[in-house]
Amino acid sequence: MPLTLPPGPFRAYLFDMDGTIADSMPLHYIAWKQALAEYGCPDFPEDLFYSWGGMPVREIISTLNQRHGLSMPVKEVAHRKEGLYYELLPKLTAVPEVLEQIEEAHQRIPFAVVSGSTRDSVTASLRALHLEDKFDVLVCAGDYKNAKPDPEPFLLAAQRLNVPSASCLVFEDTTMGIEAATRAGMQSVRILQPWERAQPQTLAPAD
Repeated sequence: MPLTLPPGPFRAYLFDMDGTIADSMPLHYIAWKQALAEYGCPDFPEDLFYSWGGMPVREIISTLNQRHGLSMPVKEVAHRKEGLYYELLPKLTAVPEVLEQIEEAHQRIPFAVVSGSTRDSVTASLRALHLEDKFDVLVCAGDYKNAKPDPEPFLLAAQRLNVPSASCLVFEDTTMGIEAATRAGMQSVRILQPWERAQPQTLAPAD
């Protein structure tokens, strides 16, 4: 079903990557489970994984270390997790409703990806989906100091696109992402999670 957008006009679209452009969250979870198991992390429940959507990879590992009293090497685990995700990329698909918006508005207004994932991960996902040439700006982990739900990533994207924040529309699948967009003074559209998309309901603008 097509997305219902809030009234515009908008001068830029800002897209989260994982779970928004790419239906990649199930693949990321598989990679996380394997990588964490290899480093002795006892559990990473799926509901917790989704609730942390938008959190940078290294922050997730550091937080799990604190929760479980572990000392997993953050850089090594992050590298291993990314490598496992890359192995799964041939299975990656786009979220159809979001892809429709990208195709419809491309070259009419500028696009940015605003993600908590690494630039390498975002680029690899876009390449796998043949969308790499659609985006004018990529804002990824390492480009900003404060991650979502802080508004900094979205404000940085608007600045790089030279578009006022109030003229940007954000596409997001996570609560943290929607909060970040709201705090940036931007309207947003919430993209349903994989299990929600299986239900007969309409994707709608975020409150």
